[in-house]
Amino acid sequence: MRKNMKKLMILLPGLFLCSAPVAYADNDKPITFDKLPAKAQTFIKQNFPTEKVAFTKMEKGFLDTSYDVVFVNGNGVEFDKNGEWTELDCKRSSVPTKAVPAQITKFVKESHPNATILKLERDRYTYEVKLSNFWEIKFDKQFNVIDMDMDD
Repeated sequence: MRKNMKKLMILLPGLFLCSAPVAYADNDKPITFDKLPAKAQTFIKQNFPTEKVAFTKMEKGFLDTSYDVVFVNGNGVEFDKNGEWTELDCKRSSVPTKAVPAQITKFVKESHPNATILKLERDRYTYEVKLSNFWEIKFDKQFNVIDMDMDD
């Protein structure tokens, strides 16, 4: 019994030390709207002027920082550390047209005239659009369609 207790006393501190960096890696912190990067604040005011902000948070990882803004109606916007949007998620309405690159708007109007854009994501290489008719379309940075999929 005593031998097992000794092993446990050695093992427990080791477990705590191993888990500490994991907790630090996903550090979400609620912030006020005015703590967002200025570019993100301007984007929200221009593209979502009537939306009420439910909460805003900053996510700090090991290598990067991002920001989330969630509106009372459940829609949301994610920003990178510079205040550039990375995701517009408007499942309760549609992504504001003026926030969507013109080439994407044109393609959607021509190819899916009865659909609205519910979600728009971008990274360094692509844009991905989710439409109300369940189509998902991926564009490269030159707005060429590189993939289409029906997600029903």
